[in-house]
Order: sequence, then C-alpha cells, then structure tokens
Amino acid sequence: MELGSLDVWVLVASGLVLLMTPGLAFFYGGLSQAKSAINMMMMSFAAMGLVAVVWALWGSSIAGGDSVGGLFGNPGTDLGLYSTLSEAPEELIGIGFGATFAIITTALISGAIADRAKFSAWMVFVPIWVTLVYCPLAFMVWGDGGLLVEGGAVGDAVGEAVDYAGGLVVHMCAGLAALVLALILGKRRNFTERASHRPHNTPFVLLGASLLWFGWFGFNGGAAAEAGEAGLIWVNTLLAPAAALVVWLITQRIRGEKPTALGAASGIVAGLVAITPACAHVDPVGAIVIGAISGFVCYLAVGLKYKLGFDDTLDVVGLHFVAGLWGTVAIGLLGRAELIDGERAGLLYGGGLGLMGSQIVAVLVTLVFTVVMTAIIAYAIHATIGFRVASDVETVGIDRSEHDEDAYIFETVNGASKTTAGAPRE
Repeated sequence: MELGSLDVWVLVASGLVLLMTPGLAFFYGGLSQAKSAINMMMMSFAAMGLVAVVWALWGSSIAGGDSVGGLFGNPGTDLGLYSTLSEAPEELIGIGFGATFAIITTALISGAIADRAKFSAWMVFVPIWVTLVYCPLAFMVWGDGGLLVEGGAVGDAVGEAVDYAGGLVVHMCAGLAALVLALILGKRRNFTERASHRPHNTPFVLLGASLLWFGWFGFNGGAAAEAGEAGLIWVNTLLAPAAALVVWLITQRIRGEKPTALGAASGIVAGLVAITPACAHVDPVGAIVIGAISGFVCYLAVGLKYKLGFDDTLDVVGLHFVAGLWGTVAIGLLGRAELIDGERAGLLYGGGLGLMGSQIVAVLVTLVFTVVMTAIIAYAIHATIGFRVASDVETVGIDRSEHDEDAYIFETVNGASKTTAGAPRE
C-alpha cells in the first residue's frame, strides 16, 4: 500500500507526541528538588519503555479490540500485533500513534509523587495501571462499541461523549490517578515549607513547557482528516495556551505577586490541557475563552493542596484534572454543531442541555472508574512492596538511593566530589 499524505502526517504527529514525554521529564525535573531531579526524569523515561512494550503486546487490543461488554477490548484480539502485521500492516501507524498517548498519560501521574516514591514500585505500577485503567478507559471513550460512544450503553442512553484528543482519557484520568497516589503515599516531610518547593531549575521548566507545546500540535492534530480541521486544531492549540499564559500572569499581578516564569509555564500547560478535548469542536474565539478561564481556574486550583492537605507535588491535579474537566465540560457550552456531528451544539449556541448532559455523565464515569481502579492497584503495591521510600532517604535525596546518581556534581579544591544534594559521594 502506497504511503499517503495522511499516513505521513500521523507518523510525524506520533514523533511529536513521543517528544512530549522527554519534554515532560524536563518540566518535572526542573520543578523538583535538585536531589530528586534524576528520579523525577527517570519516571517519565521508564513510562516510555514499559508502556510501549505493554501497548504492543496487549494494550492496543484492550484499547481498540473486540468489545467486551463495552468496558474494554478483548486483549486476545491482536496479541503482539501479529494479526495487524499480516493482515493490515498500514494500521501499525495508528497503533504507534495510540502508544504515544498511553505513554504521556502514564508519565503525567508521576509528578504527584515526586521526592518520595520508590522507583521499583513505580516500575510495577506503570504496566498494571496502563493495562487496567488507561486502556479500558480509552476503549470506553474512543473504541468501537465502547461504553460512552454511540452503540455503547451509556452513549445510547445520554448521547455520545465528545473528547477529540483526551480530556477524559488522558488528562482527567492522569490527574485523578495522581490524586489517588498522592493520598496513599502521604505528604512529604517538608510539605508545609512552601519556600522549599521552588523549582530547582527554572530554565528546565521553560524548556519542558516549550517541548510540550511543540509536541501538542501533533497530540491534538494527529487525527485530523482534512485541511480545514487540521487548520482549526492548529490555531486553537496556539490560542488557548496563549490566553491561559496571559491570564495566569495577570492573576498573579492582581493578587500582589510578581509574574513568574513558573506561572507562564503553568499557564501554557493549563491552556493546552483545557483545549485538548475541544480542539476540533470550538471556534478560535471559543478556544481563547477556554484558555483564559483555564488560566484563572488552574491558578486557584494549584493552591488548594495546601488548604485541603494533599501533597500533589508538581500540581498534576491542579493542572491536568481541573483543566481537563473544564475543557470537557466547556464543549457543552461552546461546542458548535457543524464541528461536532451536525446536530448537537453547546448551550451558548442554542444546543440545549443534551450535549452538556453527555459530557457530565462521561466525566462522572471517568472519575469513578479511574479513582476506584487506581486505588486498588496502588493500595496493593503499597501494602506489599511499599510505594514510599524511607524517611532518611527522602531527607538525603532519592537520586542517590534509587539510582546512585546525582544531577549536579561539583569538584572541590581537594578533589572530593560534592553535589547539590549535600553529602559527598562515597
């Protein structure tokens, strides 16, 4: 079969999305403490390795195979991709694209447990979680016969959920899983010392945010089937994070703070997350509105962890869950019928409550399923091999204990090696 232009675009988009995970590693690594930067980055790279293998062996079948009660695809549909390779090898392009989504979703979770999670526990958690949580949810929202699509039980009852690129499947799912892990692992020892939580490397944070924004054009636009749709997605993926960035900085100023690089980076991510489910379903002005509101709402949300007492270290809940929730519901307000299915529209375009009802039900299904399944997996790991490092390891720095490496090494005048983590290397 000849390689067509759409095939080439999906291959390029897949590379862009895969690049987002190293971008996330820089983003999270810069946000974390110097003594745990390597561990934080390694959690993203470990997700790349583990999820890719799981996806090829059985994950893609669970996410898109023959329906089992509308809840997941039969994992035996295409074990090891043998059937696809022999019968329709061109479909491997789409399978590879789907793998990059599973990778970045899983890696996002790690930001909530920075500084205190065992790397070995993370290596166990990742393949189990992507198998039992991400893949089934992807099937429910996007799979043929999935629970929330047309032909599925819930989709037929209340209307098909609209989620173009992953507000439910990626961002809400990752944010909710992050909240569950943060609660199970508990707070860091210095949780109340807010001054000590400043990014150790702000340039890394900005580099990571830049790579994420760059990759997001493939993330949102990879499934575009024609030029008009691709153009709309590209423009919306530019406008929403731009608006969120501006509003985040203005909000900082109004609240008596100075505009910060961290605020700019956080605003970018908030806007990108919020536009993800709606990128092909709202007009450019709608994208600006979605982005602007996400910048304000997420600014407020990231501070809730101190008021509510849960230690979401790098604000996965405040950015991904909150912005993903807002972007999904915003379709019920700002979605345009000609950009969805020709019939359903958001409330502000005279569409009534039908589309909004579909979105709210999908949000509730995602919330209950993700929280329950993640809690079962995380509690099982925590009760057996343990998910959290010892207190003294957390104090000295997790990089040294988990990886025998340091992010930064400086040579003293007498030749002894010292690091920003404090203690000299033995």
